[in-house]
Amino acid sequence: MIGGLGTDIVETSRIREMLERHGAHFVERCFTPGEIEYASKHRDPTLRYAGRWAAKEAVVKVLGTGFVQGITFHDVEVVSLHTGQPTVRLSGRAAEIAAELGIERILLSISHAREYAVATAIGIRGAAAGCG
Repeated sequence: MIGGLGTDIVETSRIREMLERHGAHFVERCFTPGEIEYASKHRDPTLRYAGRWAAKEAVVKVLGTGFVQGITFHDVEVVSLHTGQPTVRLSGRAAEIAAELGIERILLSISHAREYAVATAIGIRGAAAGCG
């Protein structure tokens, strides 16, 4: 059963500006070491950071919280399966809230183009978490 839905879109120019203005401080504050490694492997890491940013925002919308109630950017990590499909690894307060809501799995889709990145997340509750 669906336990929550979240979508976010971000202008890649906004992320590029944050990278140029704040550099490593922005990256280390908002992204996990694994996400940084993933983005740095690409010719233009900005698109990857923008996609991960949108995904994190979509996930906290699934939880109904935003980045409040003790949730940090590092509590929501976007990781890629061996197929390249993005998935979510929750920790800390984000994992606690997901458990309180009965959300056992989060489906995630990310897409980006030159100017925008968009992500949609769907929280799955209970027995349906093992499906599809």
